[in-house]
Amino acid sequence: MTLADDTARGRHPLPARLASVEIVIPVYNEAADLERSIRRLTGFLDDALPYRHQVTIADNASTDDTLAIAQRLAVELDGVRVVHLDAKGRGRALKQTWLASDADVVAYMDVDLSTDLTALLPLLAPLVSGHSDVAIGSRLARGSRVIRGPKREFISRTYNLILRGALAVSFSDAQCGFKAMRADVAQRLLPLVEDTNWFFDTELLVLAQRSGLRIHEVPVDWIDDPGTTVDIAATATEDLRGVWRLLRGLTTGRIPIGAVRAELARPPMSSPAVGAVAGVPAGLFGQLVRFGAIGVASTVAYAVLYLLLRVVLDAQAANLVALAVTAVANTAANRVITFGVRGSDGLVTHHATGLLAFVVALGLTGGSLAALHLMVPDAARWLELLVLAVANAVATGVRFVALKLVMASSP
Repeated sequence: MTLADDTARGRHPLPARLASVEIVIPVYNEAADLERSIRRLTGFLDDALPYRHQVTIADNASTDDTLAIAQRLAVELDGVRVVHLDAKGRGRALKQTWLASDADVVAYMDVDLSTDLTALLPLLAPLVSGHSDVAIGSRLARGSRVIRGPKREFISRTYNLILRGALAVSFSDAQCGFKAMRADVAQRLLPLVEDTNWFFDTELLVLAQRSGLRIHEVPVDWIDDPGTTVDIAATATEDLRGVWRLLRGLTTGRIPIGAVRAELARPPMSSPAVGAVAGVPAGLFGQLVRFGAIGVASTVAYAVLYLLLRVVLDAQAANLVALAVTAVANTAANRVITFGVRGSDGLVTHHATGLLAFVVALGLTGGSLAALHLMVPDAARWLELLVLAVANAVATGVRFVALKLVMASSP
């Protein structure tokens, strides 16, 4: 990637002495901890941060003395200002302050400063240099050190597993309150983020990843705040609703991620990618790997369904039902994950092709079963499954070729 490519997309490196950072601290009824945390943060920034910086306290309609304390701190401390919002919501506060910022890099952290501040420079430096577009602190990355109860640990890991399964995310920790991004990227992505509360972080990161942006992860030292007022159950329910809404928006094309990706994604590398195979069209190797992984999962699901249905159905009927169910799921998964096709364009054609591949697979597997039972009338279940596995392998090759042909022309 050339410097000209990066400069054209606003990713040119910024001299450290000229780079500016705005760190937002969203607060709601934090009168007890606000002053101590802000004084600790500003002291650290003045001593250790090589960039010009400003701290913004974003008050989310607090009903205690939080706003008054924030306003007093803004008078007493250089580089501290206050923004007051009439409505609650961490996402609302971040979206409003980040969009209004004139800094080069925008960031935020939780008021309890659970994340050790020594991770701040590693968080910001890749953004200032132009190496990355978004940076996040991760409590789940290798090298992180975390002190928190087993309940929150379980919820956090389960939530991130759900994100990996449902939205195919690559980042390890969506909800650590320690994030930053280049301001030019924020200006383009933030208008697409709908959530105004706790799901804001996840939604922003998913959109960044789908837009082809580079997300830098920093392992952090993190100590749980036992006095947190966050309702874990309500937040988890809200997040799951957000996952469904985001998945639906990306699948139907309601979120114009394609246009954003065309604008923001880093240009392709000019030299062959690591792992590329000579003579293989660009992207084919990765498609084969993803198709194979989905194929393995589909085969396992097919085998389980077949064995369960075989208890109540004959071999041909069990094969038909198991094959039909997994074929539909296989086509949907390959459409999004293997070939990167989203939205409703070509949806009918793609599933029609998948149906045709299903008919071919049904003919191969059904014919193989019929031939087996003709030669071995009392064939054992394991032998049936072995024959079906071989026939399915042949059908899988047919499916890949058919799906690639029809999806190659999709936008």
